[in-house]
Amino acid sequence: MTAASNGPARFLRNLGGAGLPILILAMLSMVVLPLPPLVLDALFTFNIVLSLMVVLAVVYVMRPLDFAVFPTVLLLATLLRLALNVASTRVVLLHGHTGTDSAGKVIEAFGEFVVGGNYAVGVVVFAILIIINFVVVTKGAGRVSEVSARFTLDALPGKQMAIDADLNAGIISQEEAAQRRAEVRTEADFYGAMDGSSKFVRGDAIAGLLIVFINVIGGILIGTLQHDLGFAAAAQTYTLLTIGDGLVAQIPSLLLSTAVAIIVTRMSRAENMSQQLFNQLVGDPRILRVVAVLLGLLGLVPGMPNVAFLLAAGACAGSAWLLERKSAAIRQALDSRPAEPELPPPEPNRDLSWDDVGQADPIALDVGYRLIPLVDRNQDGELMRRIKGVRKRLSEELGFLITPVRIRDDLDLPPQGYRISLLGSTIAQGEVYADRELAINPGHIDQPIQGIPARDPAFNLEAVWIEPVQREDAQARGYTVVDVPTVIATHLSKVLQENAHELLGHQEAQQLLDRLARSAPRLVEELTPKTLSLSVIVRVLQELLRDQVAITNMRSICQTLAEHGRTTQDPEVLTGHVRAALGRSIVQKLGTQSEELPVITLEPRLEQILQDALKGGGEGGIEPSLAERVQAQLSETTQRQEIAGQPAVLLVSPALRPWLARFLRFAVPSLKVLAYNEVPDSRRVKLVAAVGS
Repeated sequence: MTAASNGPARFLRNLGGAGLPILILAMLSMVVLPLPPLVLDALFTFNIVLSLMVVLAVVYVMRPLDFAVFPTVLLLATLLRLALNVASTRVVLLHGHTGTDSAGKVIEAFGEFVVGGNYAVGVVVFAILIIINFVVVTKGAGRVSEVSARFTLDALPGKQMAIDADLNAGIISQEEAAQRRAEVRTEADFYGAMDGSSKFVRGDAIAGLLIVFINVIGGILIGTLQHDLGFAAAAQTYTLLTIGDGLVAQIPSLLLSTAVAIIVTRMSRAENMSQQLFNQLVGDPRILRVVAVLLGLLGLVPGMPNVAFLLAAGACAGSAWLLERKSAAIRQALDSRPAEPELPPPEPNRDLSWDDVGQADPIALDVGYRLIPLVDRNQDGELMRRIKGVRKRLSEELGFLITPVRIRDDLDLPPQGYRISLLGSTIAQGEVYADRELAINPGHIDQPIQGIPARDPAFNLEAVWIEPVQREDAQARGYTVVDVPTVIATHLSKVLQENAHELLGHQEAQQLLDRLARSAPRLVEELTPKTLSLSVIVRVLQELLRDQVAITNMRSICQTLAEHGRTTQDPEVLTGHVRAALGRSIVQKLGTQSEELPVITLEPRLEQILQDALKGGGEGGIEPSLAERVQAQLSETTQRQEIAGQPAVLLVSPALRPWLARFLRFAVPSLKVLAYNEVPDSRRVKLVAAVGS
């Protein structure tokens, strides 16, 4: 197909993008302009070739999305076929009285081949062909296209959430996530377009049926009334031309309808249809053995076509034997691989040392005994790779190296439970089902699915543990389906991201400074220990991480600390200066691409009350009822922003920002608190709500 399409493709490129409109206008002009029989023969032949190319492309394509232009090709082929029908009808009705070759050799050959000297049989055969195309293939393909489009659109939010879950778990990178999101959108557009294109095919089949009746009746009337032909001669001539014209149009229509049915009923797997048929139909020798036995029994029954049945039984039995022999050879090759080297013998008894003293691990993951295969390297533990991906992604996003995760089994845990600990303290725990998958409800699905009710351990969303065979059904209903390693890795990623400030200590800060010293040695030399101690720098970095601000831009952070460290040693004040220097990246991380930043503010009177309370005694100076009302109003406003798909940002004065960030960190975790000086000058502020009325 590629070689055959090089010529038209080169022609379209040479026309500078105007080739396709010109071809469409040429097809539409065939409805008005008369065409000679020679041109009709060429166009009908091209129509058949195009239909064959489309069918072969559908058969050999790996995935339906690899042939995403198919709906457009289908529409253009239908338009070409209808234009040819109109052009051939004009020629048949104008010149049909001159003979059966008046509309070209192609129509005459197809008509004589089907009619075969008996016009009644020819009409019946042609009617059967139209019925098969319209009632069976076209109608079935249209129904499948409609259902596929609906299920694909319903599953679109769930697929996007699954991509976000894989990204948060570190399984895929940002580039891979963007590519998969684009593929999901392309899939939805493809099946939606297929639903509409199938309607064109069905309408084309109806139009072809009507054109046949018009040609026969109109040809007989024109032949008898205008050209003085006898009724039998007119019926013979125009019936042959009509059947030939209809057949040369219905065969490409049947091919394209079959192509539609094939592509919408295929699974999205990286193999062509021949591979799928072989692997799933005849790839199992058990199927061939049973078929061979049944055919052999039928071949022994008297009166049956014994020779045909026995030959078919022998062919099935031989194929099953060849497949089993091939499988045995593969197993033998796998068993003959060299064995893994044995582990060295344990060390002899030795005296205790400092290595035997217990020490809290920075990050620890304890699992129950049923989850050991997930973390066992000898059993190709998938969770080990997922955790490595989580560490890599968080290290890139946060700006410092996440320490390795110590993983071990714990008999005190439930068999399918796990526990996440930081610096010896349990932060989170959960329980999974190793032989099931978790179907997460994004929040808008009303169709329940059979399984074990649960909650997503990372985000506390409503979920159900389902069997692996229910995966496609759950995704079709809109659920986000993830496996057990993804559930644990996502939970671990969320815990590490929320507690990253506890993982950064003096050693990690010194490594960051040493790394910066290779490119900016004078800056690091001026900063520490001349201006600030390492402890103050660590406190500032920890406060940034506590507010989920990445420390990837260490140059700007250190320049700001070196500039303001001469006047103050207060980590909170220094953190405010650093946040103002990183304001552009902080606002960019909020996810809004618009030049306007929607913000929530405090009423001036409430802001003054909070400032007076902080000056007069800190947090204890605020009335509990006032604090509760502020939390409730901010929580309600944040929910409205999230429903509208916009970030929730509270914009306050720099003096209030540290306290309000601590005050709202757990009450309204999705609300980001920014100071006025953290918003870059290039961003316009759009007020969406004022709290405190």
